[in-house]
Amino acid sequence: MPLSTPAPRKHLHTRAIHFAGYEREDGLFDIEAHLTDTKTYAFRNSWRGEMTPGMALHEMLVRVTIDEHFVVQQVEAFTENSPFAICPAIAPNYASLKGLKMGPGWREGIRKHVGGVEGCTHITELLYPMATVAFQTIMPLKRHRANAPDNEVAAFGKKPVVLNTCHAWAQDSPVVKEVAPDYYTGN
Repeated sequence: MPLSTPAPRKHLHTRAIHFAGYEREDGLFDIEAHLTDTKTYAFRNSWRGEMTPGMALHEMLVRVTIDEHFVVQQVEAFTENSPFAICPAIAPNYASLKGLKMGPGWREGIRKHVGGVEGCTHITELLYPMATVAFQTIMPLKRHRANAPDNEVAAFGKKPVVLNTCHAWAQDSPVVKEVAPDYYTGN
């Protein structure tokens, strides 16, 4: 069922975020993110001057290069558009994430290296879901190349890393009963 019909309203702001995962020829993977914030009305910015409707107030790009074990090999961040002249200067700090592993502790590691004044709120927020994008990029590819079924248990005979991370993957759900019966705890 879709969302209900909204009350009468006026569109003011759009935040668009795009993620993409790539396999590189050298065996590594690039996970990229692109964020833009735009308004539907003109306004004045003290640094950039007149902002017209649709002009990006924020525009940030991030590329995280990882290996097949989800270990960060390189991070590039770039601020294309920002509300303050100082914003782009923090982008090089994101290289400090090299060596971090996407998985448990990913968010904590990000906050430790580039949290608060050591980073940009928008770039940092883009990094959090990159682990999920990386997982969705790499794991189905591994299953495909192994000519394996589209679930981890059948494909690799191990406990699903997604177990108990959402409603569908609850240990007592019909999904787990069907695809990972050894881990099913329902009746």
